[in-house]
Amino acid sequence: MRYPVETILELLSSGMTTEEILKDYKDLELEDIQASMIYASNLAKTKDIFFFFRTH
Repeated sequence: MRYPVETILELLSSGMTTEEILKDYKDLELEDIQASMIYASNLAKTKDIFFFFRTH
């Protein structure tokens, strides 16, 4: 089963440990949690923000 990164991050931010998450979600593996954290970290590192303005 696949879980959205958002779900895993919400579990972590609620205070659950990785061990608790793995116990409650048997189909998750430690690597899944680590990959979610890496993905979120990469998003936070984004340096270029593009703003698009409508012109008439």
